[in-house]
Amino acid sequence: MKKITWIGTGVMGNGMVSHLINAGYPVNVYTRSKEKAENLKDKATVCDTIADAVKDADIVISMVGYPKDVESVYAGADGVFNNVKKGTLCIDMTTSSPTLAEKLYVLAQSHDLRMLDAPVSGGDIGAKNATLSIMVGGDQRDFDEASELFSLMGKSITHIGKAGAGQHCKMANQIVVAGNIAAISESMHYAQNAGVDPNIVLQAISGGAAGSWQVSNNGPKILKENFDPGFYIHHFIKDLTLVEEEAGKAGIVLPVAHQVLELYHQLLDEGYGQLGTQALIKAYKKD
Repeated sequence: MKKITWIGTGVMGNGMVSHLINAGYPVNVYTRSKEKAENLKDKATVCDTIADAVKDADIVISMVGYPKDVESVYAGADGVFNNVKKGTLCIDMTTSSPTLAEKLYVLAQSHDLRMLDAPVSGGDIGAKNATLSIMVGGDQRDFDEASELFSLMGKSITHIGKAGAGQHCKMANQIVVAGNIAAISESMHYAQNAGVDPNIVLQAISGGAAGSWQVSNNGPKILKENFDPGFYIHHFIKDLTLVEEEAGKAGIVLPVAHQVLELYHQLLDEGYGQLGTQALIKAYKKD
């Protein structure tokens, strides 16, 4: 059985790696904050450095925060590329820059390594329940090799295309999420101010053409004012900023993503960056 190294055990990574461990894979774990791997220490080997974690790995998987973290993990002086054995398959599942994904793919090849970009959608619920949507960029043979692992973490697994394509797909995904979370927030704000019971409205619209994951999952949280993070506002700002950067490179304008990003920036400025994305309702209610 292949030896796996997992890097990053935050809100998403902890649940995801647990499925691999439970399937019997030998797993080394590295995370900057060791307390985030406390629940894994009896089932996996928690390492102090990336070098120790990856030295015997057949497959390295990362789920970290920002593109700068991804680049440091792989291309830094003490990173994966300089410490792993030749031929290892590296899989970054962070939502990151398509441009960086392409760069790391080329750099991996120069080290006789292989690289996939495989961002996910589904939030902490999908990570815990192994129902994530996984969008993969890179070579077909590497996708085929990783498919068994992906199947332990997700239900919808798609090879999008060449290196960077997985990240481009995730950008498209986040545009849809931005529109949906804004729409459900705006809808509930309207219902509350129209004098009708928003709980009944939510129940009614969830079964029709307006139904969506956001309506079913974040709609009830919005009405209960439960803003615990399934996905942090500050991470979604990162994602939508990447969307705007890539749109700028393509010479296109994305007004919905831009407007939602501005609303989230307002919340970040007000100190709400650690709340879940459903806290967008606060941007509507502040008047």
